[in-house]
Amino acid sequence: MGGEPGALLSTGPTQPAPVTTEQVWEALKAVPDPEIPVVSVVDMGMVRAVDVAEGGRAVSVTFTPTFSGCPALHVIRESIGAAVRGLGVQDVTVQSTLTPPWSTDWINEDARERLRQYGIAPPAPAGDDTLITLEPEPTQCPRCGSFDVRMTASFGATLCKRTYVCESCREPFEGFKSV
Repeated sequence: MGGEPGALLSTGPTQPAPVTTEQVWEALKAVPDPEIPVVSVVDMGMVRAVDVAEGGRAVSVTFTPTFSGCPALHVIRESIGAAVRGLGVQDVTVQSTLTPPWSTDWINEDARERLRQYGIAPPAPAGDDTLITLEPEPTQCPRCGSFDVRMTASFGATLCKRTYVCESCREPFEGFKSV
């Protein structure tokens, strides 16, 4: 009746180990921004809250998109959900919020450097001013460091960037808008 010697008896489906808030944050650090893969949604400051409930078996993640009309909103939501489910959590809720609105000041310093190395000028600090200025802030070429740049378009490949050309090295590049 016992089967072969050394065989393990199954006691039914095993429950995944409960997760911690720290484990969820670590998993989210691996979720790339869908439009700029050298930075994560955590690096960009998009993840606003992680709530682990039911003894680590249910997770809710709240994020703020970089722009309210972000075309990658569904990709971000799905990627966050997949990262948390990858920890073995089945009960995952991912919600977006627009309050408070995302700010470029939420981008961490390491991510700013990776943006520069990728060829995108990181944004200047937005500061406490809640108004968006129509004049672009001084932008530094991510390739040669020159401030002798010319904006060629108010909108780049995405709404959050402008396109420029550097007058010193003659290279075109994108720059993040400060918001």
